[in-house]
Amino acid sequence: MTPEAALEKQVEKYRAMTGEERLKVALELHALSCAIARDGIRHQHPEASADEVERLLRERIALAQSL
Repeated sequence: MTPEAALEKQVEKYRAMTGEERLKVALELHALSCAIARDGIRHQHPEASADEVERLLRERIALAQSL
């Protein structure tokens, strides 16, 4: 399957979902992206406390929203 065909198939699946199902997918993707970002922050700042990691994550999210 080509990347274009795979994308079209995924779009079809999203269109077939209810709004609630799409929201659930979006929230799961957000949680996954935050977990990945936290791992990156911990890698860059191994000495950071959990609170510091969360602060840095919020800073990254704010920066991304300002772009």
